[in-house]
Amino acid sequence: MKIIGTGRAHPAKVVTNAMLEEFLDTSDEWIKERTGMSVRKVISDEKLEDLAIEASIKAIEDAGLKATDIDYIICSNVVNEYVTPSLSCIIQGGVGAKCACVDVNAACSGFIYALDMADDRLKSGKARNILVVAAEEPTRMVDWSDRSTCVLFGDGAGAVVVTQGEGMICSRLTTQSKTSCLYYKRMLEPTPYITKEETAGPMYMNGREVFKTAVLSSAKDITKLLKQAGLQPSDLKYYILHQANMRIIEAVANYLKLDMSYFPTNVERCGNTSSASVALLLDELHRDGKLQRGDKILMSAFGAGFTTAACIIEWTK
Repeated sequence: MKIIGTGRAHPAKVVTNAMLEEFLDTSDEWIKERTGMSVRKVISDEKLEDLAIEASIKAIEDAGLKATDIDYIICSNVVNEYVTPSLSCIIQGGVGAKCACVDVNAACSGFIYALDMADDRLKSGKARNILVVAAEEPTRMVDWSDRSTCVLFGDGAGAVVVTQGEGMICSRLTTQSKTSCLYYKRMLEPTPYITKEETAGPMYMNGREVFKTAVLSSAKDITKLLKQAGLQPSDLKYYILHQANMRIIEAVANYLKLDMSYFPTNVERCGNTSSASVALLLDELHRDGKLQRGDKILMSAFGAGFTTAACIIEWTK
């Protein structure tokens, strides 16, 4: 596959660290030191599906296509107000496409999982132009009285259009069933027959365990892909990592013995937007003119599960 169009959409509401100080036992200094974040963009009066549709329309336009040219849609999403129909179905109607579509939930790794799925579908000849969307609102999963989690997250949607080509150099997906360090459970509707004990609550995250697992998993994925592609770390233009926490990104850079110029970020301005973060940053780099044809880019993400995903692509647009 190759990427031929990108797009993104952010909520209008900007929440600064100073605004969080008004109702949390926290400070701008405390948040920046632990996360690198200064502001995050949070859904207020928007609907997530509208952000997803906006990002998708931008990607389709950037690709020089019409919505009717899209013949498959894959949407990465962890949670939204709809349980069914899928978010991809809503996006299909919103952009005016007429094609099959499916959602995937691989947590924060989902965008790269979806790219890998799109690559396989293109190789099989079952599609020509695929819209891959990552739309997330993790701010709706956290306890906004818990400073250890609510300060981390932002919302948003990113999208790409891919078609047949030579852009995907290699990819790697992994899952390690390790649910206890990061999870979010919702209560289902009651029935007259339920006797089992059920629990629900805001997202739980063991920050220390997530940090350790994220750094080790990302470093392992990146090392294996570089070896598979026959590349040295400095051969790549950018490493677009999941924007979870600036300290995690810095730790991976240190492991690879590369300076931070290889690691563009937007976590300081957008917060952790779950699987949308890599797609958002990719569109930002593209529209800022920082990607040139032939550049090699490594994308890497990690998320609840514990899932990891990484791929090396050549920018062909």
